[in-house]
Amino acid sequence: MENRCNMAATERRPGLDDEYLQILLRLVAALAAGGIIGLERSFRGRAAGFRTHALVCIASSLLMLVTVYESQWFAPQGDSRVVIDPTRMAQGIMTGIGFLGAGVIVKEGLTVRGLTTAASIWVTAAIGILTGIGFYYAAGLGVVLALGTLSVFRWIEGRMPTELYANFTVRFARDAVMPEIQLRTLVARFGFSVANLNYRLLGEGEQFEYRMVMRTLKADNVRMLAEALNADPGILEYRISPTSD
Repeated sequence: MENRCNMAATERRPGLDDEYLQILLRLVAALAAGGIIGLERSFRGRAAGFRTHALVCIASSLLMLVTVYESQWFAPQGDSRVVIDPTRMAQGIMTGIGFLGAGVIVKEGLTVRGLTTAASIWVTAAIGILTGIGFYYAAGLGVVLALGTLSVFRWIEGRMPTELYANFTVRFARDAVMPEIQLRTLVARFGFSVANLNYRLLGEGEQFEYRMVMRTLKADNVRMLAEALNADPGILEYRISPTSD
């Protein structure tokens, strides 16, 4: 009887070892996938970088392992078996990651930053789900496509003729305000068009401020406009803030 038990344990052991190996392989794959994507974000100087993406991918993989290996934490009861729907776990993961992604999006005026990083966190979670269930081929393709989108597409965007938007604020003494027509002519001379224009009095009515959103097709126009504003002694203060992700 004792020999039979020992034989049964010996027969079960290889399968258990294989499961442990698969779990280790999937978690290491998740760490590598998240780390690779995170390195690109760290290189770009984003707050959510290498460690954040690696942890997101590992967490997603761990949670999916719960559904893949439910037999490890559900005690068998006769012939009955509890069946878990893995898609519900995946839905919960992606919903939770949405809150994390929202935390890296920052809005300052009309400038919104962090959208690409939020999207990269989201796709990293999806890759973690794929590694958790053992879809290495799809996970590998996801890593390649994500890196291509973050790096190669950035290179393409940098060479495409795209509109650049900038928040422009300029301040004058109230008794020496540049007329609006003259200001519009000045920014148009450097290739800008005005999207909207606001006015404001400051310093107990002693200063007058223009605020506008400008757009142009050439980034160098920002530098040339700044040089022209520096040469104008009537300008008390100005600020040009290009919008970007």
